[in-house]
Amino acid sequence: MAGKNFGKGLEGVTVADTKISFVAGMKGHLYYRGYDIKDIAGNCSFEEAAYLIVNGSLPTRKKLVAFSAELKRERALPDGTVALMKKLNKKTTPMEALRTIVSALGSDEPDPRDVDAHMKLKTGLSIAAKFATIAAYSYRIRHGMKPVPPNLKLDHAANFLYMLSGKIPDEISSKAMDTDFLLHIDHGFNASTFSARVTVSTLSDLFSGFTSAVGTLKGPLHGGAAQEVIEMLDNKIRQPEDAERYVMKILETHGRVMGYGHRIYKTYDPRAKVLRKNAVLLSKMRGNMKYIEIADVLERTMREQKNLYPNVDFYSAIVYKHLGLPVELYSPIFAIARSFGWLAHMLEQYSDNRLIRPAENFIGKTGLKFIPIEKRQ
Repeated sequence: MAGKNFGKGLEGVTVADTKISFVAGMKGHLYYRGYDIKDIAGNCSFEEAAYLIVNGSLPTRKKLVAFSAELKRERALPDGTVALMKKLNKKTTPMEALRTIVSALGSDEPDPRDVDAHMKLKTGLSIAAKFATIAAYSYRIRHGMKPVPPNLKLDHAANFLYMLSGKIPDEISSKAMDTDFLLHIDHGFNASTFSARVTVSTLSDLFSGFTSAVGTLKGPLHGGAAQEVIEMLDNKIRQPEDAERYVMKILETHGRVMGYGHRIYKTYDPRAKVLRKNAVLLSKMRGNMKYIEIADVLERTMREQKNLYPNVDFYSAIVYKHLGLPVELYSPIFAIARSFGWLAHMLEQYSDNRLIRPAENFIGKTGLKFIPIEKRQ
């Protein structure tokens, strides 16, 4: 029998207390440690927001400088890890490489299960700082290019773009990447965050928690939506004049328009509002307004027909397209940012831990009589 808190997929079921982020879905707000994302995105760098999420308060300038410097020091990968990446099958996607290499990093570090909270924080930041390097290296190695070492003069977002191309990115592109990272840092008890918390609730180590989270994000129902959006825009809609017809056909067959609707938000995703501005800016800079023109038609049609609004994945896809980012990196980009949210949640779980072990709703049979094998039909 189902309990009173039963919800398929745990929908609507409260599983823990948290102080990290709050998604006010009905009103379209997202809060990082109490601060509205609209204020954070307009006034903070990614590093500043990451510090807030991980440490619980906004940093002073001195603390931010120290935090940024620590992330820069930790970007480099051990030689053995790079050698392992080069041995991976060329069919291995960057997301699969990320899952494998994050786990492998654990062999180069002492087991952090029994250390104090400060050392857990340092270990966690060391892991999270390497996500961008792993993603960029895996992409370049897979395509026969030499890895580009991290640039210690660049911030996290600009450095990621640099490691992909070997060129210092322009200011607008760097800012767009920085804002996208910021908007993906945390988002309540999403599937990958919950997975990380479940893993460390057993008192397993941070490497295992991060690996669980990456594996969960890898699923197309969680981390693959932006990729599906750009494939829809490029391969199915193609031109603004085809957008409304495409939507109506999908709705008639009860299909799904990618990048629209959200399990929690019942109005405009606040992250999408911020990203749309960057998408428009980049579109103008590139001299290509096609995707924004398609977006305008989709927004109007979906609002009129289904009262649905774009989510973060829709405009992320357009931003990534104009930044020249390959589709295979869309999910790893999500992970680069979310790794800091995962760390905050794992530290919170450790601090007041109880093994996460939900009850099940058993719907099978009981009391069956055992039949010896020689008598089974």
